[in-house]
Amino acid sequence: MSPTTTTVPAQLAQLMDGTALARRVAGETAARAAEVARRTGSAPCLATVLVGEDPASVTYVRMKRNRCTKAGIVSRHLALPAATTTEELVSTLRALSEDPTVHGILLQHPVGDHIDERAAFEAIAPEKDVDGVTLSSFAAMSFGRPGFVSCTPGGIMRLLDAYDVDLAGKRAVVVGRSAILGKPAGMLLLARDATVTYCHSRTADLSAHVREADVVVAAVGRPRLIRGEDVKPGAVVIDAGYNPGNVGDVDFDGALHRARLITPVPGGVGPMTIAVLLDQTVTAAERQLGLA
Repeated sequence: MSPTTTTVPAQLAQLMDGTALARRVAGETAARAAEVARRTGSAPCLATVLVGEDPASVTYVRMKRNRCTKAGIVSRHLALPAATTTEELVSTLRALSEDPTVHGILLQHPVGDHIDERAAFEAIAPEKDVDGVTLSSFAAMSFGRPGFVSCTPGGIMRLLDAYDVDLAGKRAVVVGRSAILGKPAGMLLLARDATVTYCHSRTADLSAHVREADVVVAAVGRPRLIRGEDVKPGAVVIDAGYNPGNVGDVDFDGALHRARLITPVPGGVGPMTIAVLLDQTVTAAERQLGLA
């Protein structure tokens, strides 16, 4: 056999069960939240802010609030009209940042084209940025300093750890460059000694990059952009995309026959995003209340 010859795995890839892992993380988070309440008399509190009534955003916020309740975290929700201005949203977020009874803040995005989303994010105090969206959080994460990671990349790293994926020296290809998913995912992988390549929808010959990847993180928001036939045999495939019809950014059926590990859509990355959000909310409460 030629040294460059690769073989397709003899069996289907193992599914990375984000739902089961999220359930375990939620149980640990609930225990910590109960301990915070016992020691201080105050339960951790997450404030969610929603601008407008986008159906998907309304659903996401409701889901997060329900998970808060199950974990023993107080959920405070502010529903703002679609016509809310940048100045009004910034004022709301600054008020929450100054409220000592609020430990974490989540601004559900997108917020509407008429709002300066970055200005809104930057109105969140770094110590309450449990969604990891501020420039301060990104810098802290990039330099390995204390802070909060973006929740979806943080969930991806926990999945990789749960399945004992050794990243040191591995080639990781991140397809996507958003400020809260692709870019931070690459930085977290780099911190674990992976060799990281960033790709995106305009990358020339994307398939060539994917074929060399030991780990693929798909986070570009285009259904089945990553072809199954391009997945390197034995690779780990993390599909962080979610498109209409429960379709990810990876051709799941094709990749299933080549990868070693793969996340399903849904049930892979998604549940871990909320799990990390709640975990970081409790951590924020512990720090602000002097317990950590």
